[in-house]
Amino acid sequence: MMRGSLPDIGARQLEAVLALAEYGSFVAAAARLRLSQPALTRMVKRLEDELGVRLFDRSTRRVRITAPGREFAAVAERMLNDLGITLQSVREVAQERRGLIVVSSVMSVAGGQLPRLIAAFHGDRPGVEIHIREGIYATILDDVRSGVADFGIGYVDALPDFAVGTALGRETFHAVVPARHKLAGRRRVTLAELAAHPIVALPTESRTRRTIDAAAVTAGVQLHQRVVVTQVATLLALVAASVGVGVVPGGATRGPLPSGVRVVPLAKPKLVRRMGLIMLRGRELTPVAAGLAALLRREWRRSD
Repeated sequence: MMRGSLPDIGARQLEAVLALAEYGSFVAAAARLRLSQPALTRMVKRLEDELGVRLFDRSTRRVRITAPGREFAAVAERMLNDLGITLQSVREVAQERRGLIVVSSVMSVAGGQLPRLIAAFHGDRPGVEIHIREGIYATILDDVRSGVADFGIGYVDALPDFAVGTALGRETFHAVVPARHKLAGRRRVTLAELAAHPIVALPTESRTRRTIDAAAVTAGVQLHQRVVVTQVATLLALVAASVGVGVVPGGATRGPLPSGVRVVPLAKPKLVRRMGLIMLRGRELTPVAAGLAALLRREWRRSD
């Protein structure tokens, strides 16, 4: 059926049909709906004219519903129930009580600060479903640009034209070494000192890897990447197994660490990057996504 051919029917008219079918009296139905009897009569008459069928047979003593009227009343009840459910759902979404949020995050944040912040958000909004997509910086940008993610969390120092960033804080890079490594007890370590040992690294296309490699070139240091992995958790596990040492963003050290890993502040050079929210330019966030973004802006520094 084309939309233009649909009858012009409102919720109040549907309620009128159900009340009249239940009470069999214009007087009683009008009282139930808090309408005058003439107003109810006119409402039902307009509905019958709109539908082109007679819903009720009237007499001086009684109103009887017709066969088409009974069928329409059943439909009216379903429509009102569905409308009530839909309105409740819309209100819950507007009040940030229901909905779906997709966040695309760099791995260091997804396994570091984000769990605590998600827990804080979910405590007040248990009906909201949250999907976390973990990946490298390039993947975050792709998710934001394609609209797969409501927003991303990553480096915001230099974003492409399609994206806008909101800085949340600064992230400092740290060295991670095996617990029994000779560097484990140091107060700080340099890239030059790490270069004397096998390096467990992230892929060359990751922003973290490019940042570390650029710093090494600037410092005149040659790092020896012996194992390359795609997940920060795997990098930490390999360090714990004494395969090598690594350099990771500070966010990766705020989550649970393997027992065999020690974190040592990185110096000379000290690597610092701005971390923040990445959104598609011109895209308005849904109420629930905006609520989570607001919580991240408010609570991020407390997780540093």
